[in-house]
Amino acid sequence: MTFTRRTILRGGLAMGAMTALPRLSFAAQTLEMGSARLDTLSDGNLVLPLSFVSDNPDAKPILESYGITGDSVEPPCNVTLYRDGTNTVLFDVGSGNDFMPSAGKLMEAMDALEVAPDDVTHVVFTHGHPDHLWGVLDDFDEPFFANAQHMMGKDEFEYWLNPETLDTIDDGRKTFAAGALRRLEILEDQIDTFGDGAEILPGIMAQMTPGHTPGHMSFHVKNGETQAFIIGDAIVNHYLAFAAPGMEAGSDQNPELGAKTRVALLDQLAADKLPIIGYHLPEGGLGRVERDGDAYRYVAEL
Repeated sequence: MTFTRRTILRGGLAMGAMTALPRLSFAAQTLEMGSARLDTLSDGNLVLPLSFVSDNPDAKPILESYGITGDSVEPPCNVTLYRDGTNTVLFDVGSGNDFMPSAGKLMEAMDALEVAPDDVTHVVFTHGHPDHLWGVLDDFDEPFFANAQHMMGKDEFEYWLNPETLDTIDDGRKTFAAGALRRLEILEDQIDTFGDGAEILPGIMAQMTPGHTPGHMSFHVKNGETQAFIIGDAIVNHYLAFAAPGMEAGSDQNPELGAKTRVALLDQLAADKLPIIGYHLPEGGLGRVERDGDAYRYVAEL
């Protein structure tokens, strides 16, 4: 299993075998998985209030130890591209043009790899938040990945498609619900749904990881003897989520369930020693989980 650091943040030149790439302004990595290949592609970054991490006073010293002292954070957004020679699979599609000006950069990353939207055979969603779903339609409300089969966990799909979600979700996320409903109504006849434990494509198993959203899914990917785990937003940062996984996170729609899921998932990943791909983890999002006393730490693969 080989990790490859392909680009450097802030417009560095690609190195090694990828020296022909143009100057880029994002981090990206490659994981060779036998006859398959997994790439992380940047969609840019978000700018969020610190309360989205946690408003627990006990979080402050942990955040400060990571140099987080302001009132906002800027998490990266890492879309995963998996190619096995038959299927070209995108896990999530980024924000598109309607969420934040700092995000919506996926097409630049795909262009750098010479992968066109029409090349994508499957789009698989971890969940329905804007930075994962809103890039699915073009400016004319047509599917951006026109040749792709779109796939989402059944519980997640039904939650966002339900008009009552607009009335029951908290006020800060009502635009999330409205945006998801509009997009999923357009795509409704083109989306396959699946449940926990389903093998959605050869070597790709779904694992329910709820709390961040009601039906959030993560994915265990295996090709030959190599494996990786795509965690989406089940583990949403590389600092507090690892150092204090049981602390409730403001970004989770159900903070109590999100913390319970996070603790169990970190325990699983530390034991299995699998490479992980996190949507909001740093340096391209590829790394692994290690135990650190009663907690955990994130180790980026550079």
